[in-house]
Amino acid sequence: MIKLKIKSGDIVRVITGDHKGAEGKVLRVYREKNKAIVEGVNMVSKHTKPSAKNPQGGIVKKEASINISNISLIDPKTKEATRVGIKTEGDKKVRFSKKSKEVL
Repeated sequence: MIKLKIKSGDIVRVITGDHKGAEGKVLRVYREKNKAIVEGVNMVSKHTKPSAKNPQGGIVKKEASINISNISLIDPKTKEATRVGIKTEGDKKVRFSKKSKEVL
C-alpha cells in the first residue's frame, strides 16, 4: 500500500476525466482502493425504494469515488493545483506544497 498525500478535509481540483476543473473538499479517502470522495464531484443517481427513512423513494443524487491520481491538492497560498511532498521537521513528518514550499 502506498503513502497517500491527500487527506480528508483537503480542497482539491479534478485534473482529468469528465469532471476536469471541478473543485471540492475531500469527504473520505479509501486507502485500500486508492480512491477518494470529493464533495459535489462525480455525482451519480441512485434509485431507492420507499422505506421508513425515505417514504417517498425515488432518485437520490450522491457522490461517487474518484481515483486519487485524477485529483490534485490546491495550494492555499496561490490557489493553484500543486504536487505534495513530505519532509521531516524535527521528529515529525509534514506535507508541503512543491510550488510555494509552504507547509500544509
